[in-house]
Amino acid sequence: MHFTSEQRLDDTVVEREFTLGEIPGILWTPASASASAPAPLILLGHPPLGLRKMYPRLAGRARQAAADGFASATIELPGSGDRPRWPAAEQARDDLRRAMEAGEPVSDEIVDALVLPLVDKAVPEWQTALDALLSLPEIGGPVGFSGGVISIGIRLAVVEPRISAAVLFAGSFVPRALFEEARQITIPLHVLLQWDDEGNDRQAALDLFDAFGSKEKSLHANMGGHAGVPQFAGDAAAQFFTRHLK
Repeated sequence: MHFTSEQRLDDTVVEREFTLGEIPGILWTPASASASAPAPLILLGHPPLGLRKMYPRLAGRARQAAADGFASATIELPGSGDRPRWPAAEQARDDLRRAMEAGEPVSDEIVDALVLPLVDKAVPEWQTALDALLSLPEIGGPVGFSGGVISIGIRLAVVEPRISAAVLFAGSFVPRALFEEARQITIPLHVLLQWDDEGNDRQAALDLFDAFGSKEKSLHANMGGHAGVPQFAGDAAAQFFTRHLK
């Protein structure tokens, strides 16, 4: 991990950009974090729109996490930002757009082509980032995963034993194969669902929640579209991490 910049967002949050091989990322830590008082870590997921576009929202989430005593970090997803494009993924996005604009059902083939290669590549990258982050003296466990592409969160929750709890956003298409993986999840889950999400199949989201194998799981459904998550829902997610990571 190579740090490329450092700044203070205010007196309480330190922001450092880094690269991990070809992967850019950002780490936010409470100014009080140190080797003698390491902070628990939350991995901040995001949609594949690029870190530059997502930065304002990510920084806001990071500030909230720091106020609650957590470090947080994110990495650029494969095919996003300045990373090399995936022609196959772009074709799948075009196919998805055409189907939705025509009011046609989105086929399993389109969903698989769009999501599965992303999950297969992104999850090992998140694990590599986690190795590097937990080697820093000011970062400690336990670790949580928050938001982003729900299929990535599902796979991480299954294969990464260092993740102790997750907040998942039911706002993207999920391949059928990931429903089977969801049954293997055992960590506590806090799932957000926008009831009128124009880009998400509500019944599929409910079926996915039912599939999660966790003994402790809660579904927080709110009225409104994809981008209308109310502030109190974010506050509840923050409280969830405080209960399970501290």
